[in-house]
This record gives sequence, C-alpha cells and structure tokens, in this order.
Amino acid sequence: MGMTMTQKILASHAGLKQVKAGQFIEAELDIVLANDITGPPAIKEFAEMGVKGVFDANKVVLVPDHFTPNKDIKAAEQCKILREFAVSREISNYFEVGEMGIEHALLPEKGLVVAGDVVIGADSHTCTYGALGAFATGIGSTDMAAGMATGKSWFKVPAAIRFELSGRPGKWVGGKDVILHIIGMIGVDGALYKSMEFTGSGVARLSMDDRLTMANMAIEAGAKNGIFPVDEKTREYMKTHRNKNRALAKRIRAFKPDGDAEYERVIDIDLSKIRPTVAFPHLPENTKTIDEVGDVEIDQVVIGSCTNGRYEDMKTAAKILKGRKVARGVRCIIFPGTQQVYLDCVRDGFAEIFIKAGAVLSAPTCGPCLGGHSGVLAAGERAVSTTNRNFVGRMGHVDSEVYLAGPAVAAASAIEGRIANPEEL
Repeated sequence: MGMTMTQKILASHAGLKQVKAGQFIEAELDIVLANDITGPPAIKEFAEMGVKGVFDANKVVLVPDHFTPNKDIKAAEQCKILREFAVSREISNYFEVGEMGIEHALLPEKGLVVAGDVVIGADSHTCTYGALGAFATGIGSTDMAAGMATGKSWFKVPAAIRFELSGRPGKWVGGKDVILHIIGMIGVDGALYKSMEFTGSGVARLSMDDRLTMANMAIEAGAKNGIFPVDEKTREYMKTHRNKNRALAKRIRAFKPDGDAEYERVIDIDLSKIRPTVAFPHLPENTKTIDEVGDVEIDQVVIGSCTNGRYEDMKTAAKILKGRKVARGVRCIIFPGTQQVYLDCVRDGFAEIFIKAGAVLSAPTCGPCLGGHSGVLAAGERAVSTTNRNFVGRMGHVDSEVYLAGPAVAAASAIEGRIANPEEL
C-alpha cells in the first residue's frame, strides 16, 4: 500500500522506507518552536533534564508574540525567561520586539520552514506550515523540551482524509471561507488525529496566503496536521522568502502521495460554490453562509492573527475600508502578522486607509485572539474576528460572543456595525 504526503515525510525523517497509519515512530526534527507562553515551562523541563545545550541552535525558534509588547509584569517575566535562555544557548532564531511577528506568520516569511520539513511547536496552530508541504504539528511544553534536547520526537503516524478541490473561489471568498466551510461540513472532531491533505485542480486557484490560512485551522477540525502539495506557487513563495543566512538555508524536499495511498475518506469541494462564511458562537463548526446570518449587531472587529494577518488579508481589508468609515460604536482593530506586513501596509497606503476609516493599526501580537490584551471583550459584547477560535470566553468575558470570518466580511461588518456581506457594499 502506498503512502500519503504526510506519511512519506515522516518515513524519510524516521529513516524508514515505509510507514503506515497507527505506527509509532521516532523522527528527526527540522524546527522546534515555542512562544512566550509555552516556552518558559519547556525551558523549566529542559533544565530538569540536566542538558546543557540544545541539539542545534539554528533549529530552535523562540518567538515572544502572545503577550508582547509586554502587557504586565508577569508577561515581562515570561519573556525574560525566553530571552535569557536564547542568549545563554546562543539560539540564532530568537525574535525580540521590533523584529518579531506572530510566530506562524513569521516563520514562513523568514524562510525557516520549507517543504519536506518536520516541525513541532508548542502551539496548536503550528500546523500552519503544512501549506508549504511540510509536516507540522502542535505539541506540549514537555515534548518541546525533549525536542530541544534531542532533536527527535515520537509520533503516531496519522491516517488521512483527502480533500479534492476543484473550481475557482468567488471574489470575496478566501482560504478562511473555504476552511470554515469544511469544518462546518465535518465538525470540530471530523479529522481527529488525522492528516487533512488538500489536493486537486482547485489548489492552483488558491494563493499561498489562502493555503496558510487553511492549514492553520486544520487543528480546528481536530486534525494532527494539514498539508498541501508543492507546486509552482509554493516554490516561488519559498524562493521569494528564502532565508538570507546561509547557515539556515535548507534543501526543499517535495513529497507527492502515491497513487495507491490509503485515505479514510475523500471529500470533494467545489470552490466556486463556497459563499463567504461565518462561524457563530461557540464553535468553528457552527457555520452559516453570509446569506444565512440574519441581523447580528456587533461591537468590535479584529482583523489579523496567525490565521489572517498576512499581506493579502490587509489588502482585502483595505479595498473594502477605502473611502468608508467604521460604524459609530464599533471598534476596529487591525493587527498585521509581522513587522514586514506592517511595513508593507505603510508602503502601499493601507495604513492611511485604515486610520482614515477609523480603525486602529496595532503592533503584531496574538493578544486579542486569546483574550490576552489589546482588544479584550466585555460581558455581552460581540466581535467579528479573523482569528481561529470562538470558544466561550476566548476573547474576553464568558458572556461575550465571537463570530469568525475572513477579512472581507470582517471589514464590511466594521462599516455596517453588523455582520455584513461585502458584495452589498
């Protein structure tokens, strides 16, 4: 029996010719990632192991992005632990405020992950890098510590679901709408510990930013990882975002699924039939098309995060906000995913559009996504957000509500003061 893309990558890193679903393997790691929340516990575990140095100072990546710029003393202490560890272990990929970004937007931009890599991160949305043809998955802080020490990790080889994409998305339909549509179909446990493999002619109609968004939210369907094939768009992206440090340059390894690879399910998705989609509280599976949402007044709009904080997301928001005003009584907060995206917003005039519209343009941070800072909701408030989760209390008070959407719907909603269809502006 043949292997899927994910299974081939894992086999190559385990030194095996063949692996199958359910098999336990030990694989070599290309990147071990942590942030200012998950890093300090991992560093504590690392110290208790009695290990002096990390397995490779170029392959450990530390990004303080959740509570930075530091929101309080506790956040400052957490970041200090990360900073001191990075300095003492001579970790090359530590990104301080001023050069940091939201980790899952930053690593692809920096060329730190390429096709064929095996990546673990102490953050559930590490699965983002599957858009580049890598196997990437979230792990706990203890596994992170072991990975930093040994450069290896244990995995149970996942079974797979293949999503056969066809057609072309509509004007205001992006990767967020596609993945919300899929999660609405299969549920938040529809791909539990499975690999979501996206294939078919429709893949070519998706930008790299679309793919990064979709892979990012694979975990919201319970998946172990999401992954896309390596095509010309992928290669061009990796060429454009090649790391400038020769010591960090990587060989691209593109893996294709075998013709007789085994999939638990094959699901056909016609991209041309997907409408702008909104996930109602309190689960990402609770989806409605924009035509079904009804009249939902809102208090806040957040555009950004590791899901939709990339250049195309900013461009989409700018197209809709240009020459318009955010509704009175609505707070619109825009978070570019990285310093480079922020700079691009300034260079291309998006920043001026946002500010003239009455939005706030903020520093790259995960803050509002997890209800940490810079956009926390009060009781009874509703937000339309381009983030990835809308659980109870996710962005603030347990009596607040979060509606997930793409940047087009989010920007239109900011203007109208209620969940709005961008096609009707």
